[in-house]
Amino acid sequence: MPQPRKYVSRAAQQAEYRKRQAAERRRLLESKGLPVLPAISTIPGHARWNAMILYAQTLLTDAADEMQEYHDDRSEEWQDSDKAEAMLERVELIQEAAERIQQIR
Repeated sequence: MPQPRKYVSRAAQQAEYRKRQAAERRRLLESKGLPVLPAISTIPGHARWNAMILYAQTLLTDAADEMQEYHDDRSEEWQDSDKAEAMLERVELIQEAAERIQQIR
């Protein structure tokens, strides 16, 4: 016995699919704290772009802080190792990137 139709037509099925996809995109943006895209693609999205830049800066700053805490919590012996020096170099690069992003805003 065939399954009953869920949608009246293929067009109705496609419309529901587009609604689900739009809702998922909105949910994803909201989870990242980003404003929605402008309704018309030719309108600049300055608020959205600024929010994305701030989000990137926050992520970099948080990563550098966590890495620095990790370094500080290790033993003196580990802090004198090559791995620790490489990690501190990465922390410095991340901090520089965050500062450069601050200049953009």
